[in-house]
Amino acid sequence: MPGSLLGNRVLRVEDPDLLTGHASYVGNLRIPGCLTAVFVRSPHAHARVRSVGTAAAAEAPGVVAAYAASDLDLPALGGFLVLNPACARPPLATEKVRFVGDPVAVVVAESEAAAIDAAELVVVDYEPLEAAVDLVEAAAPSASVQFEALGSNVAAGFRAPSERDPFAGARTVVRARLENQRVAVVPMEADAIAAVPGDDGDGHELTVYVSTQMPHDMWQSISTAFGIEQSAVRVVAPHVGGAFGSKVGLGAEHATVIAAARRLGRPVRWVETRAEAFMGMPDGRAQVQWVEVGFDEEHRITGMHCRVLCDAGAYGGFGGALGLGPTRMMAEGVYRIPVIRYDAAAVVTNTTPMGAFRGAGRPEAAELLERVMDIASDELGVDPVELRRLNLRPAFCEPITTAVGTTYDTGDYGLALSRALELAGYEELRAEQATRRRRSDPVQIGIGVSVYVEVTGGGSELGSVDVHEDGSATIRVGTSAHGQGHATAFSEIVSDTLGIPLEHIRFVQSDTALVPRGGGTGGSRSLQIGGSAVLRAAEEVLGRARALAARELEAAPEDVVLFDGGKIGVAGVPSRALGWAEIVRLAGRVGGTGGAGGAGVADGASDATDGAGDAGDAGDGTGGTGEERAGWPEGLGPLAAALDFREAASTFPFGAHVSVVEVDTETGHVRPLRHVAVDDCGRVVNPLLVAGQQHGGIAQGMAQALFEEKRFDDAGTPLTASLADYEMPSAAELPSFEVANTVTPTPLNPLGAKGIGESATVGSTPAVHNAVVDALSHLGVRHVAMPCTPERVWRAIHAARSGSPLAPGGGRPLWSDPPAVFDTLALYDSAVQPEAARADI
Repeated sequence: MPGSLLGNRVLRVEDPDLLTGHASYVGNLRIPGCLTAVFVRSPHAHARVRSVGTAAAAEAPGVVAAYAASDLDLPALGGFLVLNPACARPPLATEKVRFVGDPVAVVVAESEAAAIDAAELVVVDYEPLEAAVDLVEAAAPSASVQFEALGSNVAAGFRAPSERDPFAGARTVVRARLENQRVAVVPMEADAIAAVPGDDGDGHELTVYVSTQMPHDMWQSISTAFGIEQSAVRVVAPHVGGAFGSKVGLGAEHATVIAAARRLGRPVRWVETRAEAFMGMPDGRAQVQWVEVGFDEEHRITGMHCRVLCDAGAYGGFGGALGLGPTRMMAEGVYRIPVIRYDAAAVVTNTTPMGAFRGAGRPEAAELLERVMDIASDELGVDPVELRRLNLRPAFCEPITTAVGTTYDTGDYGLALSRALELAGYEELRAEQATRRRRSDPVQIGIGVSVYVEVTGGGSELGSVDVHEDGSATIRVGTSAHGQGHATAFSEIVSDTLGIPLEHIRFVQSDTALVPRGGGTGGSRSLQIGGSAVLRAAEEVLGRARALAARELEAAPEDVVLFDGGKIGVAGVPSRALGWAEIVRLAGRVGGTGGAGGAGVADGASDATDGAGDAGDAGDGTGGTGEERAGWPEGLGPLAAALDFREAASTFPFGAHVSVVEVDTETGHVRPLRHVAVDDCGRVVNPLLVAGQQHGGIAQGMAQALFEEKRFDDAGTPLTASLADYEMPSAAELPSFEVANTVTPTPLNPLGAKGIGESATVGSTPAVHNAVVDALSHLGVRHVAMPCTPERVWRAIHAARSGSPLAPGGGRPLWSDPPAVFDTLALYDSAVQPEAARADI
């Protein structure tokens, strides 16, 4: 319609509350009579628990209770997604502790100060055991075993069949051992939960406020773990200060706090400290990758063999399976690779459990491919851009399937690369680099390029639109924002469809009493699935409104249109058009949706499944389905629609990044100068929101390349346990980002949208990493391990200048033989992969 909001930079409607302090987080909710929980945590990475004495703590001033595992008798938790059932985690440690920070007891008191003081009085008798900390060493048969029932530390894994040789016809085989180091998630708000037992007057016997990105998953998990009817539990996620994949599932502390609240019959709250978050919040990445790529005489790829070792941390954290799932899924990336052999193993270690972090397995795949392409360009003597162009897949608008069986929807990788190079001024940058090298400038520049594709979407999502008697509207959706701008984007869709101004649209999410189901937020799924559900619901409302207006104006429905200003009437006769308030009153007179809990489609509206086919069927060409279901949101008015939308398949956003850095060859200091990102997320609803996601993603990807690394000593004690030790950059360390987009819509949803929340992280890490190595390549350096700290860069320069044989690897071997564990794995069978290998958040 004329004056459409879609595709324009619309300011976020969420920000006034966030900026003025009116936002409510779990930590600042006013809950009368609320107690505070403080956990007693293990100082050992691996130890037997002989006894836990809580008596003295229980008698301390202000303390209401002190519990060990035996007091609460809670079932073990399998985690958000199960990697291996043998690795189930008791909420409070029972026989063993398995990482530093593992909770062994909880103290509940009237105040935080009283709980902290009393926690010091809990006495735990430990028998220290040898810890398995290093990922590669933990995979060895001689390593200390976390779970005796497993017989080793390998929780899951597979190897590929060897019928086809990836190096047949190869003239050159390029090999490298790469690492995606462990990184901490560090959201602004750490974890938090408040459990309120007792009847709330609306039929709930337990209300839980929790900082989570998937409240409906938490809702179901609480019901299952505690044997409570799901309808008797209410879960609310108020404002959430960041999550990035870390805030999913019912965690150990969550379960313990809920159990304590139910036992005491009083509200109990726990807000994680930053130190606790560094110990216990799930970490991301942590893969060691051995990759071999064959090239023929024309420098085209003949095939690739990957062997990937994934750290699952303690208790088989589901993030350890990301190398078995999404990293394998995206192993071919943007290139034509005829044969791929991919072997992977997830290994438990006595370290912080692993989860997802922005990109969740896809940045690891892009890093693997894009680093080996730069290593190959150096070995083959080919410009890194030309080597990529030679091997890129051509543009396609019909689905294609890769060597590992992944089906991409649409893509034009060459266009994104050309646009990024143009914006960066690639030829001019190379000329400046050549000038600095000729004059032996101590400060060199490096230019790094990456081209990537990733996977987003998944599952179904509820969306409802309800127009009220005052002409305003309410949106309800099952996704759950933690900073992305859902309220703005979804309100734009409704405003564009119905002509109702943004300021008259209310957005409801993250409350299981108001939104009966939802998939939450993960895998950059929210706009393409939740937004499509809202779009379909708004279209249903518009269809109903047109039918009502046609009846009132005695016109044919096909002659009724939506005018500018949000009125509906006969085309060419705007003076007789009806406003939304009038149409809602008409709907009330002729019969509406059935109100609260109504499951029928409104009279005069088209069936939500009409033309869409069954779930998973391409149907009307959108590839998705909007399907009517029972159990609609409570309290829908006479002019409303609610439906679930499911995509037939995942979408595959892509892009190209160019990074420019300066490296001081005397000190090893790296200074990012520029970063150009061209990301393609299909149709763009709000460029401002997309740019924000690009900026945030680049910052986190650049941080992995240059600054961040979670480290432990040989005993498993964290060495980066606070923001004083863990180098997370501020805006002062980062350049201004230059972002742009190409637009390649997907046919899989009516918006044509793909995900954007994680794309820039996927593309930026290898681009920055490549830039650092490129600055040193004329010295003979072909690789530097991440993060590229001044010390590591200086050592790489020193190794090159001293003529060390380790110079190509930046002071380390560029290649070492993979461990023998890969030879022991069963052949890949998609039917028997663990649940966690299907994770995509």
